[in-house]
Amino acid sequence: MQFDNHDCRIRYYHLLLERDLDDIPEFSLPDGYRFVFFQPGDRDMWIEIERSAREVATYEQGMKAWNKYYAAHEGELYDRMVFIENAAGEKIATATAFYDVINHDPSGSGWMHWVAVRREYQGRGLSKPLISHVLHLLRELGYTHGKVPTQTTTWLACKIYMDFGFRPVPENIAESRDGWRIMKALTGHAALADFDPASMEEILAEPSA
Repeated sequence: MQFDNHDCRIRYYHLLLERDLDDIPEFSLPDGYRFVFFQPGDRDMWIEIERSAREVATYEQGMKAWNKYYAAHEGELYDRMVFIENAAGEKIATATAFYDVINHDPSGSGWMHWVAVRREYQGRGLSKPLISHVLHLLRELGYTHGKVPTQTTTWLACKIYMDFGFRPVPENIAESRDGWRIMKALTGHAALADFDPASMEEILAEPSA
């Protein structure tokens, strides 16, 4: 069975990865694209990118996510929330160099939030330059350690993070070991050599009632 890069047929587990913010891999944007920071009025564009990438299903879900993570911190986004613009000045990808605003991670790590590329721009070599840029930005903001939350349903993003040197947070292994077994089955990543791959039955979510 082939899975989409955002596939709700996969059983959901929350995943959390980490790495030190030194020796960050370098990737350049393809010609015709540039990085820009958040500006007033960009909220709805952020929601549209996340919706296109299937991180949220509706505008209302996007608003809920925005209010949860960013509404009370909008003044900080001007040097933390990054967009990629195409040659026409359209914003087509985003990620944010932030911190854990929900659980207040006591480690003081910087967190990479809400990485997304519009569906029609996926596969054009944009995700790795975006991730590299935001990790460097976290470093410039003074963080020495980074974390990135993701989930089994976005398994390809998880593979890319592991390609960047991110590894499962030990506490998350204890909480989501079967999720990491799913990642082993779907990616075969060398970083997960200690995990037994999940079976197809374990990978697939329970059908909706």
